[in-house]
Amino acid sequence: MDKHQSNGADNRSNEAGRRLLFRPDEYRELSPDEQAFLEEGYDRALDALRRNVTSMGFSACSLADNESYGTDVNYRSIWARDGAITAIWTLDIDDEEVRKAQAATFETLLSRQSPTGQIPANVRIESGEPDYSGVGGIASIDSVMWTIIGVALYSSATGDWDLVERNSGRLQRAMDWLSAHDSNNCGLLEIPEASDWADLFGYSYHVLYDEVLWHRTLECFAAMLDYQGETDRANDYRKHAAHVSRVLLRSFWPTTNRADIASDLPPNFTDTQFSLGDSRYLVAQISPFSFSWRCDVYGNLLAFLTGLLDAKRAMMTFRFLWGVGINDPGPVKNLYPPVQAGDPEWRSYYAVNLLNLPNHYHNGGIWPFIGGMWVRYIHKLGMGDLARRELVKLARLCSGGVSSEWEFNEWHHGVTGRPMGKAYQAWSAASFLRACHDLHLDPESIGH
Repeated sequence: MDKHQSNGADNRSNEAGRRLLFRPDEYRELSPDEQAFLEEGYDRALDALRRNVTSMGFSACSLADNESYGTDVNYRSIWARDGAITAIWTLDIDDEEVRKAQAATFETLLSRQSPTGQIPANVRIESGEPDYSGVGGIASIDSVMWTIIGVALYSSATGDWDLVERNSGRLQRAMDWLSAHDSNNCGLLEIPEASDWADLFGYSYHVLYDEVLWHRTLECFAAMLDYQGETDRANDYRKHAAHVSRVLLRSFWPTTNRADIASDLPPNFTDTQFSLGDSRYLVAQISPFSFSWRCDVYGNLLAFLTGLLDAKRAMMTFRFLWGVGINDPGPVKNLYPPVQAGDPEWRSYYAVNLLNLPNHYHNGGIWPFIGGMWVRYIHKLGMGDLARRELVKLARLCSGGVSSEWEFNEWHHGVTGRPMGKAYQAWSAASFLRACHDLHLDPESIGH
């Protein structure tokens, strides 16, 4: 039997899952055809996920369904950010093969930690060789954070803390490596250019996405210390997380309302923005010399879903994003507005392989994995009916493909909506599955 085909037990399990997830009384605003479409999408997402299961963990995209061209060979790897995110978003899946891949992903990454504490950006599946950098040899920062977050959430969800116990020293060294990037002791990490998931994009210094992840990393590491009985150290990390939260919200949400500004914090660059008005979202990037008023959609969604941003401001952000059509032609574009040639934020390397032209890739492309977060974001705000309609819209996007239906592609063009990325991308499928599961939880219980 082909490894991508489900056996009878799998089919029965899938059917039971669909009945739970797509009850007609909860999806009454959708037509029967739309409900059936979501059920099909759920099964197709499971198939796409299983195509990425390897003995070393989750591949970024299906090895059997994608050809490698030049530098694309790095897709044949266990990627820390892709693998950890895929593991986190599939923790609700009751499947032994998937569970083994979750654990194997973290084992592969932690076993190849550098002497200084860095977790590799990826590990090549064929050779087992680790790569600690992204494009241009720049260190990958978010790979380390996603691994720590993933280990904590995996252990908590499964009740199996063996991974933490065996790797406590490695996890501490990873935290020390990250902490060293707070080079001026302000609480936030100083991020090199193009050193996170957007490894062909020009943000640096204090980058919203990375700082949100840093806050979540501190919380998750504190939870692991709690389990190990190190309560005092856990509280220290938790206090630091609270400090990071205050600095982050003050810095990345410019406001003319001085009542919203923490008076006990020293003046910073954001204080000079009073004359420019009030933000409706967390801005994308700030430094001592410049800032970007663009909206990093991914970073903003992540801030609310991880509990850093409050519902009042998250609703302001939703109204802004809805107004500019961030979910058209599909959910959702990762950046608004895209950077055009000639803009001060434009970099000449955006034209490399034509990847980051306007409305491409990290420069305003549509990413289904962020689309799943968009659905969950809307649901957490209490708009269940709208979230379900957006889930249908996401399913329509994922149902397309370059060569066949339901490819769950890596990314799509920001204007045409046509797929342009790899087929059967693990985190695209995982995000759709997670959205299906989260739409049946109380909004307050969503914490990843």
